Amino acid sequence: MFQTIIDLFWESGLTSLTPQHIIMILISFVLIYLAIAKEFEPLLLLPIAFGMLLANLPLGGLFSEPETLYTLIASPEALPDGASLKTVVENGQTLYYAAKTQAGGLIYYLYQGVKLGIYPSLIFLGIGCMTDFGPLIANPKSFLLGAAAQLGIFITFLGAMLLGQIPAIGFTAQDAGAIGIIGGADGPTAIYTATKLAPHLLSSIAVAAYSYMALVPIIQPPIMRALTTEKERMVVMEQLRPVSKQEKIIFPIMVAVFCILLIPSTAPLIGMLMLGNLMKESGVVDRIAKTAQNELMNIVTIFLGISVGATASAEAFLNLRTIGIIILGLVAFSCGTAGGVLFGKLMYKVTGGKVNPLIGSAGVSAVPMAARVSQKVGQEYNPSNFLLMHAMGPNVAGVIGSAVAAGVLISVLG
Repeated sequence: MFQTIIDLFWESGLTSLTPQHIIMILISFVLIYLAIAKEFEPLLLLPIAFGMLLANLPLGGLFSEPETLYTLIASPEALPDGASLKTVVENGQTLYYAAKTQAGGLIYYLYQGVKLGIYPSLIFLGIGCMTDFGPLIANPKSFLLGAAAQLGIFITFLGAMLLGQIPAIGFTAQDAGAIGIIGGADGPTAIYTATKLAPHLLSSIAVAAYSYMALVPIIQPPIMRALTTEKERMVVMEQLRPVSKQEKIIFPIMVAVFCILLIPSTAPLIGMLMLGNLMKESGVVDRIAKTAQNELMNIVTIFLGISVGATASAEAFLNLRTIGIIILGLVAFSCGTAGGVLFGKLMYKVTGGKVNPLIGSAGVSAVPMAARVSQKVGQEYNPSNFLLMHAMGPNVAGVIGSAVAAGVLISVLG
């Protein structure tokens, strides 16, 4: 009995537990705490954190690949049930092998949806079903603010290229492109780009992207206040014009045609985003539109989070590259916010004070959190000011902008 207990111990994961595994397990505990206690992007941070926990519990085999085992048999008649026959001729002698495939781990199969770009595209389908492009259609100038907020992506790309000159870090151009997309503040886009350009950095990029998205209410306000005057923050904008149903139906079709013809690599993300929005606005497929934005999106979110988190093994995560990505992610997010606000200031000057620069910060595509931050900061200085709908224009433009930026990077660097 005592020997059995000893044997069980030596076969357990405890004997393979390293200090690096323990550090990663503690990091997963911190992320679980932030998701539950602080509600930082809990829908994705919680499954990502738990996937990270599972990946660092040794010998679980959740990420193991399928393996084919070969056993020598006397003749084809001796082939076991469920096995396939493999014949090999060696030195004039025919040998018979029974080939039996051993299934891979659970997360190995779930991860194929990340690897093939299926999950991010399906999430964009759900986002499209939940998005109202009305404020953007009513104020097309919002497109410019959404584009300006992508500044952080390209500044961070250059920063990653410079940091890559350090031998211990060594980011390639593809790595830099995948890191830069964090500045778009769009988790699915960051994951999609990482799988195409730098799959070995996926876990670090995903954790950085979703962590900074969760910290939008903390990171953005100081930047917004530093770059605007009190007079600018108090500007009350005119009410947006009503948008017809016909305009809302035509818009996703035209955006899909224009963006995909111009940059074909945007097709998976832009195509699914606009299909989802068309299903919502057409009003003729309510059942599948509701499924896409609820059941389907929830299921895909679970699979995506666990799969991405499970890539955060101690070997892949605990290195100087991850520290560099965390720092560059903050630079990306801050520069994206600053780019939007500064362009908002330019529009304030050009329009004679009719545009509140605060809505420019919503050009990052953290929907609708960034728009709410614009509203909150604006009301601090003018309680009668309601910027939410005005900020939603650049906010949804940012979703399109980050997908287009990702397409450009993938086309150039992929």
